[in-house]
Amino acid sequence: MKYNAIVGQSGGPTAAINATLSGVIRGCRESGKVETLYGMYNGIEGALKENFCSLFDVIDSEEKHRLLEGTPSSALGSCRKKLPKTDDPEAKATYEKLFNVFEKYNIKYFFYIGGNDSMDTVAKISAYAKENNKEIFAIGVPKTIDNDLMGTDHTPGFGSAAKYIAATVAETARDSAVYDLKSVVIFEIMGRDAGWLTASAALPSLNSSAAPDFIYLPERAFDEDKFIADIKSKLEVKNTVLVAVSEGIKNADGKYISASERSEMKDAFGHAYLSGTGKALEMVVRDKIGCKVRSIELNVLQRCASHIASETDINESVAIGRFAGLKCTEGESGKLAVFVRSDSEEYSVTYDLKDVALIANKIKKVPDEYINDEGNNVTKACLEYILPLIMGENKIEYVNGIPAQIEIKPYK
Repeated sequence: MKYNAIVGQSGGPTAAINATLSGVIRGCRESGKVETLYGMYNGIEGALKENFCSLFDVIDSEEKHRLLEGTPSSALGSCRKKLPKTDDPEAKATYEKLFNVFEKYNIKYFFYIGGNDSMDTVAKISAYAKENNKEIFAIGVPKTIDNDLMGTDHTPGFGSAAKYIAATVAETARDSAVYDLKSVVIFEIMGRDAGWLTASAALPSLNSSAAPDFIYLPERAFDEDKFIADIKSKLEVKNTVLVAVSEGIKNADGKYISASERSEMKDAFGHAYLSGTGKALEMVVRDKIGCKVRSIELNVLQRCASHIASETDINESVAIGRFAGLKCTEGESGKLAVFVRSDSEEYSVTYDLKDVALIANKIKKVPDEYINDEGNNVTKACLEYILPLIMGENKIEYVNGIPAQIEIKPYK
């Protein structure tokens, strides 16, 4: 007997999240156990509102699969809704409503593509189903440019974002060095709690000198005096100093360097909104050194630049989505699909499942061996870890000189 399945996307978009969605569609179709695969629009909010589309109908050809895999952002929309704890008395109505929707649409398989907070949703749905004898199988599929999801070697979306950052930093470095004067360029890169993306700014050093002289990650307390001393020292031997900083760097007291931290404003998972770290440091350099200085906030561009997506990232994203689709329809539940890197010298990965409850809401930090002793750059081992993930250029279709994209609309 065939049942139906449902899939959603949650959290911040990436250039590869739709490739993972394509993989889930492929896996569910290949399993032969799914009659209809519903796409819930705006994540779990769409499930509660019954705001769906039929993905088997929308993505009905290899051509559309390939178009979806090259389209940035979340084709099904996104959300940051946090489900209540299953043992919370006030949670009963929410979970009853959600599981009534599953029953109404004959849904047996649930997929959620997302990062740390999204895995919290998978863990809670799986736990509620188990506690209440509901035959719902829930699988988490990884996604996040931050690469901070525990249990997996890396995350879909990180490789493409890292490739964009490395290319942009290298290009900007060339542009910034054309004048014979002392200057500082500060790149602000996404990363609230982990510095993986900022570390990728060092990749151009493998090709040339067009790379940051200093890199500051959230894994180390930021010292403003040391920061100024670093820059002054480097300006003595070169004209243009390049700096990359994570948006989430903090001082020794745990206070964000961000110029516009609004501690009273937080998202559903308790995260403060951050912006302006680069601008704050620009002002510091201007006041204490007085040279020409510019800050560049890469912002959302680093997560939606599908035109420079990593082929490795896109291919792996499709593969792990397909793997999740097949495993869930075989009866696996309460798990996260993960990458396992081979120990061999040549890069390769396999796929596995891990208990999502042990992964949700945890942060994978950049390890000590990937950060230099001074705390102001990354090591060769760090670059060797990242490099395979950015390899290859994804083949995309152009229409009127612009990358082609696909749009998925809900029923409502």
